[in-house]
Amino acid sequence: MPYLMGLDISTTGAKALIIDGGGAVIAVANTPQPISQPKPLWSEQNPADWWDGISASIRAALAESGLKGADISAIGLTGQMHGLVLLDETGEALRPSILWNDQRTGAQCDEMTERVGARRLIELTGNPAVTGFTAPKILWVRDNEPDVYARARQVLLPKDYIRFKLTDVYATDLAGASGTSLLNVAERAWSAEVMGALEIPAEWMPPAHEGTAITSTISAAGAAATGLQVGTPVVGGGGDQAAGAIGMGCVTPDKIGVTVGTSGVVFAPLSRYAYENEGRLHAFCHAVPDTWHFMGVMLSAAGSLQWYKDTFAAEMDFDALLAEAAEAPAGSEGLFFLPYLTGERSPHPDPLARGAFIGMTSRHSRGHMTRAVLEGVAFGLKDSFTLIAQAGLPDQFEARISGGGAKSPVWQGIIADVLGAPLVNINTTEGGAFGAAILASVAAGLFDDAAAACDAMIQTAEEVAVGADVDLYAERYEIYRSLYPALQATFARL
Repeated sequence: MPYLMGLDISTTGAKALIIDGGGAVIAVANTPQPISQPKPLWSEQNPADWWDGISASIRAALAESGLKGADISAIGLTGQMHGLVLLDETGEALRPSILWNDQRTGAQCDEMTERVGARRLIELTGNPAVTGFTAPKILWVRDNEPDVYARARQVLLPKDYIRFKLTDVYATDLAGASGTSLLNVAERAWSAEVMGALEIPAEWMPPAHEGTAITSTISAAGAAATGLQVGTPVVGGGGDQAAGAIGMGCVTPDKIGVTVGTSGVVFAPLSRYAYENEGRLHAFCHAVPDTWHFMGVMLSAAGSLQWYKDTFAAEMDFDALLAEAAEAPAGSEGLFFLPYLTGERSPHPDPLARGAFIGMTSRHSRGHMTRAVLEGVAFGLKDSFTLIAQAGLPDQFEARISGGGAKSPVWQGIIADVLGAPLVNINTTEGGAFGAAILASVAAGLFDDAAAACDAMIQTAEEVAVGADVDLYAERYEIYRSLYPALQATFARL
């Protein structure tokens, strides 16, 4: 029986997962990761902590499974996107990594837009200049830490630093590279035009590979640190959202991913490159060869419910809270919740957007308020769904749902009615690490391509049908859509 390993360097943990050739999870180990916020808007991690954490997780997963390093046929990588790791000429990290959720680069985003042109930047990279992306972080180091910038010789993403430590090779994947603002996403290659305009040396960027391609093999030093075998292939892998979509089986345009985690994501594979004219959707390379994807992201999905519970019902468990929501009528008797607790990204790229309850009367109970939170998040997902639909959804598609928030039958029913589409559950909850292992299975020769691997390894579970409230929610959604434009100026004043 062949075994595959998926490694996931997330913001909170360094995970190692082992599956067999049929997709059964054999072992999982996760090492928590510290995070630093040394100044307002800053978010950083030490790359050495990732390496220590993933080394410990690999050894723990091997021990739990009873396998040896030689039993692993191939390894896939995934992890947080957009983070900046700067290395010197010896491969040593020059400073802590600046993470995806760091917001210090507003001035540099303005500079990028001016140098490249707002429309041209979207055409080339699929996205406007975004504070969380990698390129403005490079410019920030140039402007604020010139001594560090002068010593820089290599730019890596977080998971690719782990690849380097495992294999002694600099490489990245095209899905992750899409989140740097330095990739020509249509051509699936680094953009000489963007890097030239920003004066970022092209030689700093590692070779970019398809997700199923073998980029390197485990080195002697990597083997000594982890217990893996020298020569084990390591594949390109993918950024966390692309790998997570593969873990849901969303590799072709007829399967749409809906993820209700702390943030909310609608992920739509594309057979050709496309971009949203105003940059309200992310357009990236998928981790599947010759495939792209649209992605709509709302920043506070299940995070909105967590905040609501912690603030207003800390003594209750989620089941009891959601039971009250189930008793409230659809539409919450005119009560709306705007889920912009940490600003918003899709379709309103506005860090100043704020959360709100609107339409409250003396009739409203806690159950109404809870249901309004669930409905507000569903409407936020609908925003992204609507933009993707305008770009051209296939006539027949299947929406697959995952994430912690997706475990609630009440919430699933609301989301199905708001989207006007049935939702399909799947048999795995391991997300990105599972998707990375699937990519490794293709490189190991177990399957011809990622679609075949997903068909073999991922099974669908129960379907959540569209219910009787679909027409009511369609009416309420139009009201919801009117609220942000009406309040945008107020949010900015606040």
